[in-house]
Amino acid sequence: MGLRELKRERTRRLISDKAFELFTDHGFGRTTVEQIAAAAEVGPSTLYRYFPTKETLVLEFVENSLFGALDWFREQPTDLEVPDALEHVIARVLDQMESNPERVRAVYELAGQTPSLSAHLTDAIWRWRKELTVELVRRGAGDGTPLTAKLAAGITMNIIEIVVETWVDHPEGPTVNQLAQETLHLFRDNAIPLPRAPR
Repeated sequence: MGLRELKRERTRRLISDKAFELFTDHGFGRTTVEQIAAAAEVGPSTLYRYFPTKETLVLEFVENSLFGALDWFREQPTDLEVPDALEHVIARVLDQMESNPERVRAVYELAGQTPSLSAHLTDAIWRWRKELTVELVRRGAGDGTPLTAKLAAGITMNIIEIVVETWVDHPEGPTVNQLAQETLHLFRDNAIPLPRAPR
């Protein structure tokens, strides 16, 4: 990463961090773009270049976790076994989220209080599922049909969502990775019923 890119990344991170401080102290709706820009010591126009909306400020970390893992999957050889690859995708998303638990919990808390944030989070999840489905179809996953790919993408996302929600709701409980392993064991052991193709 060059000096200019490094400076941009530092500015981006500073804006994001200051925004979360203000959101936590004053609430999402009562925090203005001007307040965030002043706290980060940048102009509003600079802030908008990095983050077009307040919602993107909040959701950037979660989106980076999701779509970063998807980018990794796209770069893998096509002969990689899909079930193994999806387990790696899940692990990469959850590892990233566990690296900043305060941010993840703040995102979910703010989304629970703010309809526009909740809608943006839902949209990001659906976009991720659709893009994962496209990649699974490209790889001929399962029987190679879009239905199988959609089911696989949906199950993958459900695992991530349920593990993160359980972890957020029980901060003193198991870690993200412990919950993920427990969930994956249930699937491997067929303890969770899955739809079966008609005979």
